[in-house]
Amino acid sequence: MRTLYHTSLSPNCRKIRILLREKELEFEQVIENFWDRRTEFFALNPAGEVPVLLEPDGQTICGNYSITEYLEEAYRDNNKRFLGGSIGERTEIRRLVDWFDDKFNREVTQNIVFEKVFKRLLRCGEPQSDAIRAGKKNILYHLEYIAFLTQEHRFLGGDMLTLADMTAAAHFSTLDYLGDVPWDHNAKAKEWYALMKSRPSVRSVLSDRVAAFQPPAHYENPDF
Repeated sequence: MRTLYHTSLSPNCRKIRILLREKELEFEQVIENFWDRRTEFFALNPAGEVPVLLEPDGQTICGNYSITEYLEEAYRDNNKRFLGGSIGERTEIRRLVDWFDDKFNREVTQNIVFEKVFKRLLRCGEPQSDAIRAGKKNILYHLEYIAFLTQEHRFLGGDMLTLADMTAAAHFSTLDYLGDVPWDHNAKAKEWYALMKSRPSVRSVLSDRVAAFQPPAHYENPDF
């Protein structure tokens, strides 16, 4: 049995969990509080970071980018490939993945989830209200961008589910856990997220709970 070491409100980890379920690959989950800096975990990943995937044959793959590329290459079922078919499609999907894992993460997720949750877990200072305000302001144009991408398609990269949708949903789900996504700002973006929440793969990560933080009532409801 493969094992995924993850942290509940990590978007990078949630993306891998969603991808594994979409590929219908069985796996065990081990919650890793990376801030505990366990020696045994450093033996798996010298960087001491999640996610880490341990395959049944003993192979260890570290980091969300490496794991997604590995899963796409190692499990090549054409009905369960999520980076696109043509080189142009793959380029666009990777661009969108980078948008959410880099730009969105830097402008929104880090300013809200890190400040509100991980600073407390890491014991590295008080949340900065300026950062939180910036994150809440920045999220508005990202919602508008999702609406733009889904004007003529069901999903971000076209009419088929891709890794871009999983990446975006992973980030938004962590923010939504804190009640910090103004879904009424853009109906089209809300419609896309409702579609993602209806998928069993996404619903599986919405069952997570973090001590001292409770999600809003709509959090697990695909109809909001």
